[in-house]
Amino acid sequence: MAKLIVADDHPLFRNALINAISSTFATKATIETDSFDSTCAALEQHPDTDLLLLDLHMPGNCGFLGLIQLRKSFPSLPIVVISASEELDVIRRVMAFGASAYVPKSANPADISAALNAVLAGELWVPAAIKKQVLEHHSDKAEEDLDLAAKVAQLTQQQYKVLYYLTEGWLNKQIAYDLHISEATVKAHITAIFRKLGVTNRTQVVIQAQRLTLEPPVNKAMAQH
Repeated sequence: MAKLIVADDHPLFRNALINAISSTFATKATIETDSFDSTCAALEQHPDTDLLLLDLHMPGNCGFLGLIQLRKSFPSLPIVVISASEELDVIRRVMAFGASAYVPKSANPADISAALNAVLAGELWVPAAIKKQVLEHHSDKAEEDLDLAAKVAQLTQQQYKVLYYLTEGWLNKQIAYDLHISEATVKAHITAIFRKLGVTNRTQVVIQAQRLTLEPPVNKAMAQH
């Protein structure tokens, strides 16, 4: 019997997923979270969590950036990504960035149970039809992504939050207000982010971060330095 955290910001899908899991998989406890921050808090409060089921689209979770941060902060925790996307590139990157399994939201309860049991047994799991294409794929782009992911993993949790807000186009004063810190502290975090990512301005930060998001690049307000 396993203790799970189900992280998804859509209550209806969380309930449906939990029902699907309970029909074929034995659990001793299931904790629900609806944002990246609440997921991190739940993991801190429940260090005996056996599995994290993570949706890539949640408040505070900027595509693959959240996965990379979770992998760094909780290195021994198996993470099962549950996503509506079934694009090979997305699945490959999820697995490359440290997920133990990738389960499409279209999966049936038997597949979900198979994925969870495989992960608890120490195995990797993706849908059988694409397993070879996903796990045996290598490319120069994949190496570049892993190099960038390693740089992102150097960020502290607070720096990650600032990076997330930068990708959303927030100004320093907005970030300071939301994080309850001074603008000087925000600027210090941004300077540290520049150094760790090897960039020199906000535009370059956002361009780098967009390589690790699921959405196509968009024009953001990045004039403030």
